[in-house]
Amino acid sequence: MRDGEALRVAIIGGGANDEHDVSLASAAAVTRAVRALGHDAVPVTIDRSGGWRDPDGVPTTAAEAIALLATCDVAFPVLHGENGEDGSIAGLLSMAGVPFAGSPVGAGAVGMDKWITKLVAEALGVRTAPARLVRSEGEAASLARDPRLVPPLVVKPTTGGSSNGVSVVREAADLGAALGLALAAGRTALVEAFVVGREVDIALFRDSTGALRAGTTLEIGVADGAVFDREQEYDGTASFTLPARISPDEHAVIESAARALYDALGCAGVVRFDFFVTATGVVLNEVNTTPGFTEASQVPRMYAAVGLGYEQLVAALLDAALTERTASLEAAR
Repeated sequence: MRDGEALRVAIIGGGANDEHDVSLASAAAVTRAVRALGHDAVPVTIDRSGGWRDPDGVPTTAAEAIALLATCDVAFPVLHGENGEDGSIAGLLSMAGVPFAGSPVGAGAVGMDKWITKLVAEALGVRTAPARLVRSEGEAASLARDPRLVPPLVVKPTTGGSSNGVSVVREAADLGAALGLALAAGRTALVEAFVVGREVDIALFRDSTGALRAGTTLEIGVADGAVFDREQEYDGTASFTLPARISPDEHAVIESAARALYDALGCAGVVRFDFFVTATGVVLNEVNTTPGFTEASQVPRMYAAVGLGYEQLVAALLDAALTERTASLEAAR
């Protein structure tokens, strides 16, 4: 992207899922940054029913929305959760020929599925918590006989974000109800051994030079024995410490694991990797290929702590998306 060049940037937010409002907040923040950078912002929204709305909020057809997106130089999708972060919007933009700041279809789909992400991580030598994939509440009895899964346990939807449908099970009798809650938020559920440790996150993105840039680590503070759930994520009760209070060796393990996962999953754009630092080592929690992106969200805080402010981060992600697009076109000639 040439210095001073004004771009027409589509910002895609909303989504037909329970992270709709979170996505709208991310999209509003990106829109403000794009305009502050001197670009033409074109906010496009997907409503709760899956319909499209133009920059004025007027309902439009999918065909008209795609035609509008095709008039833009680049897109910045911030659709969190299913029907967006799972590779859906990446596939649409790719087919429409619109470069975008974010991960491609495969990385979004795999990163969204916590079970498949665990399989990839284990294949790379990145430790994860013992777990089982569950498809129905009726599997609670067989889970109770699994020696790896003795309460306390964490039960959560295999897909989805913002800690929706997540609960801690401290008594085996409560497992069925927890499975019902998780399965109401996703088609399958993950039952994991409860990990005692501090949650430490790190974010990465590949810039226009090809360098993989990390923000500082961020440690999430919650009450002992609790999980970082939806309420704590958005009600301001969780505390963030930047950088995380970890040793140089622990930092090295976390960053190395994140870099290996970023490349193995085929990520692009900014991705957040969540870990637990325990008494026996580092354990991967999950991967977020479209993390929350308001000015106060974790990822922008991580980069601000290393000197890359919110607007500069947005600019760097747009620049990387356009550079990747140019390189892809040249390679195809």
